[in-house]
Amino acid sequence: MLMKRSSLLTIAGSDSGGGAGVQADLKTFAAHGFHGVSVITAVTSQNTLGIQSILPLDEEVVVDQLESVCSDFEPSFAKTGMLYTSETIEVVRDCLIEYDIPFVVDPVMRAETGRRLLLKGALSTLESLIGSASAVTPNRFEAEELTGITIESIDDARAAALKLSEMGADSVIITGGHLDGRDLVLRDGVFEVVDGGLLEGGTHGAGCTYSAALTANLALGSDIFRSARMAKRFVSEAIRSSRRVGHGVAPVAQLDRAIRDAERYTVLESVSHAVRRLEECEECAVLIPEVGSNIAMAVSGASRLGDVAGVEGRIVKLHGRARSVGCIAFGATSHVGRIVLAAMRFDQSLRSAMNIRHSPAILDACRRLNLHLESFSREDEPPGEQTMEWGTAHAFEKSREKPDVIYDRGGVGKEAMIRLLGRDAHDVVERAITIAKIVGGSRGGGGLGESDP
Repeated sequence: MLMKRSSLLTIAGSDSGGGAGVQADLKTFAAHGFHGVSVITAVTSQNTLGIQSILPLDEEVVVDQLESVCSDFEPSFAKTGMLYTSETIEVVRDCLIEYDIPFVVDPVMRAETGRRLLLKGALSTLESLIGSASAVTPNRFEAEELTGITIESIDDARAAALKLSEMGADSVIITGGHLDGRDLVLRDGVFEVVDGGLLEGGTHGAGCTYSAALTANLALGSDIFRSARMAKRFVSEAIRSSRRVGHGVAPVAQLDRAIRDAERYTVLESVSHAVRRLEECEECAVLIPEVGSNIAMAVSGASRLGDVAGVEGRIVKLHGRARSVGCIAFGATSHVGRIVLAAMRFDQSLRSAMNIRHSPAILDACRRLNLHLESFSREDEPPGEQTMEWGTAHAFEKSREKPDVIYDRGGVGKEAMIRLLGRDAHDVVERAITIAKIVGGSRGGGGLGESDP
């Protein structure tokens, strides 16, 4: 029997550009592990440059949506965003109270361009909704409009928060994106300042994302102070991860962290599986050089060794088999990791590499597989260069096509080495196993030997 998954409800406008409103809320809920359900109050024609038109939905349509989701999904928490009219605010308040759903009010009043998202006559009705809320999350300008207090400092924000608490909300958070980046939290007469700064990155949808993250953390059981800190951290990372997708203000990237974490897990699993395949292969010991081997794989767009996973302590030859002597971790291999990063500068798809023993037999096996080989000489390395970066780059630069194998014949105190390149760890290890079997078969058949040219 499937366990019932907790749902969160957003009641807000639809952003056709996908950056704010219901779309931002649902992505934020998903990033926190919740199933998101939605009630759309207005349809906006909107992109990164602004809002072109607003179509508020009749309150009857809003009620139908509320009844539909609340009667089936039983949301554990809700949040409101753009409500636009007094009539919509009233039916939303009545339904949330009827179904006993705690909720956060994001008192959306204006778009970033200044266009009103709440009719002027609806302000007093919004105040009545705030009176039943678990928390209200105005920014500086919304708090000023709700309280009549000009906010230019944290002390001003404290005065405004006290006045907002008099409306009845359990907690008040005045967000600092339009002030100095700090948020002010008020609960039961206790203030807490959540530190922050003004960040570089796209901010379209930041307010919606913050209040949705706050809602999710409250639903997870955190108190208002911890929820505010966690929401601040989440939206800050979403801003830093934003990417330009239009010609105006870039939307925040709510799912970027989840996607990156998922990819890092996949890379670790891929390298781990590759190591197991090597250890299971009886012939693969022939590939292990005196200094040991390693297999590495990077995440997409990797730019540093911390983005490349490998074996801590390398892979060695033990009792005639290839054996890893450490765990799989990011940043574990400097040698092969730098090969991967250097190769990715020429081809982003080449995210994996493995160093193996240099021998004529192994090189011949690579040729039998129709792999493209390229080499470099350590004698040509300019002073001050790192061999792995320079050698890999040099091989790419002089090659007419993308190399699958890069080798060198060593130098004084340096073992000769072969490097296999591939799209992922599975690609590289299967190629290595095939090479090992060719070399092993040639030995057993009395043909190709280790010293053959």
